[in-house]
Amino acid sequence: MERLVRKEGPARWDLVSLGEVMLRLDPGEGRVATTREFHAWEGGGEYNVARGLRRCFGLKSAIATVLADNAVGWLVEDLMLQGGVDLALLRWVPYDGVGRAVRNGLNFTERGFGVRAGVGCSDRGHTAVAQATTATWDWDEVFGAANGARWFHTGGIFAALSETTPQVAAAAMSAARQHGTPISFDLNYRESLWKGIGGRAHAQSVNRELVRQVDVLLGNEEDFAAMLGVASTDVSADFRELPVASYERMLREVAAAYPNLKLVAATLRTAHSATRNAWGAMALAQAEGKDEIVLVPQREVEILDRVGGGDSFASGLIYGLLAGKPVAWAVACGVAHGALAMTTPGDTSMATLGEVERVMLGETVRIAR
Repeated sequence: MERLVRKEGPARWDLVSLGEVMLRLDPGEGRVATTREFHAWEGGGEYNVARGLRRCFGLKSAIATVLADNAVGWLVEDLMLQGGVDLALLRWVPYDGVGRAVRNGLNFTERGFGVRAGVGCSDRGHTAVAQATTATWDWDEVFGAANGARWFHTGGIFAALSETTPQVAAAAMSAARQHGTPISFDLNYRESLWKGIGGRAHAQSVNRELVRQVDVLLGNEEDFAAMLGVASTDVSADFRELPVASYERMLREVAAAYPNLKLVAATLRTAHSATRNAWGAMALAQAEGKDEIVLVPQREVEILDRVGGGDSFASGLIYGLLAGKPVAWAVACGVAHGALAMTTPGDTSMATLGEVERVMLGETVRIAR
């Protein structure tokens, strides 16, 4: 593997993310099928990374997305404005009144508790961003001298939305590479997105091509198996046993298959219940002239809402890399940020940098006053 090189020089944004932003409808302690009220949040795998970098780590981030021009879209916009993410790359498309041609995505998600796992029910067919094309954004303008970004992030959720979204992602990656912008990609396999369009076979066909343009690749064991066909053979079917040696072999196999990669990271999650997980991460990257494994061992964490934990891992990791920290520090930052994000409701992080640093140091939980 080659060493990851940070982009130097002035840039309008520290990070640009490309992806869908949906309205999440959360029944709180209830269930989607029986509740009489929902709490509204905004969320999306790629967006959550941009928001975490802005709100927790204080970096300048932007989201490239598309919304239908109606009240639901305006609500998603209002929620994003509260998150502080720059909306200069938000595009609007006309709404036909009922959503025959275009609409905004809805994500009904319950958190789960104890032995009852979390459940998601997405309503996101023919959404506005799924109809984006390579002409929706001028990526040379985004990454070139007129604006510039120190980092670009997208992922497998966006790539699954339609036939055109992988083309959009590829065009954005090509422009980012041309302008020296590092690229991260979170595999984020979602069976519901791929099962109607060819399943794992199609997912692998799409993502294997995209990953060839990536510098930093993120995922978990299921993501690597489903999206790239690289599996960790010793992992139990219920993911209760996550042997470190097996994960190391998996990361090295991925790195060997994609020599363009500078860092490969996998989160380690063992779900004892919906509210108690073991959580950690492993990464493979170059250190002192050779490829080395960095391991943040699993630790028991208590979960309020696990949705977005992996996205918050990504934003913490990217923050560390952008700040020029050692890879081990960046991975530990991602693990800590992900753990904190899962203690609050919604997809996105409510943590502060100080809280992340305290978790990284292993400080005890005391009231701060």
